[in-house]
Amino acid sequence: MSPDPDGMSIGELAAQARTTVKTVRFYSDQGLLPEAARSSGGHRRYGPDAPARLRAIRSLRSLGVPVPEIGRVLDSGDTLEAVVARQLDDLGTQLAALRWREAALRALHEAAPGQLADRLELIGAVGVPPSTSALAQYWRRLLPVRLSARLRRAIVEAAVPQPPADPTPDQVLAFARLHALATAATDHCLASHRPATAAHPDLLYDGLHEAYQLVDAARRADRAPGPGGALDCFVAAHARARGTRDTPAFRRALTVGLAEADHPVMGRYWHLAGELTTDLTLGAADSWLRAALAGSTATD
Repeated sequence: MSPDPDGMSIGELAAQARTTVKTVRFYSDQGLLPEAARSSGGHRRYGPDAPARLRAIRSLRSLGVPVPEIGRVLDSGDTLEAVVARQLDDLGTQLAALRWREAALRALHEAAPGQLADRLELIGAVGVPPSTSALAQYWRRLLPVRLSARLRRAIVEAAVPQPPADPTPDQVLAFARLHALATAATDHCLASHRPATAAHPDLLYDGLHEAYQLVDAARRADRAPGPGGALDCFVAAHARARGTRDTPAFRRALTVGLAEADHPVMGRYWHLAGELTTDLTLGAADSWLRAALAGSTATD
């Protein structure tokens, strides 16, 4: 049978594409399936390319591609590769949210009697998927005002742990507690555990960054806290920021000053951060260096 010069009917198109008339009508109404013409009776007629186009539409929809994006693929020059990449990104976000939600529910399910309400309030304050914006804001308020924007960005990035991609219930709780610590910090509270402001904060934090990198290398080599490049770099950073030199007397004073500046809030922050990552945290690096410093002054 030769093709109808006026095109195929909606029923014929549905039959060829192995779908329903309702489906064809829906995609037509959405503008994804243009009509070639109308019959004398006003019925929709479709051209010879319509079956292939309809199959492409249904394939994309089966993968969850939204109708507007299908239109851009078919008519606006948007590549199929770009659409697939966006779908993968969206799916990754959805899966991360589901993994977080599952771990959060397990944390609630495993709560001891009397803990459930507190855990629910704690976990419920964190978005899904969780955002680190409150932690970043905490550090921006904590760091010295005169610190350069470059170092401020680098420190915030290093100090804020990212939520694990596949968290355990304990990690959900650790992140929720970090979030609670950050959001509860008032200006008065921050002032009580803000690091002492050096005369030259960029000199201090640039040197600390280098020292922490050396600690990371030492820990990977399984070296215990002790004398060496990491400790020398750490002490030199503090000395330069104060306009003085690295001497035994300065090391003794630095040991005392750092101990006096310790605050339980920061200790808790780094303990919780350590539960979220296997990488060396700034807090763990600082503890390694303080232990090395204490050892060096004890032998003077």
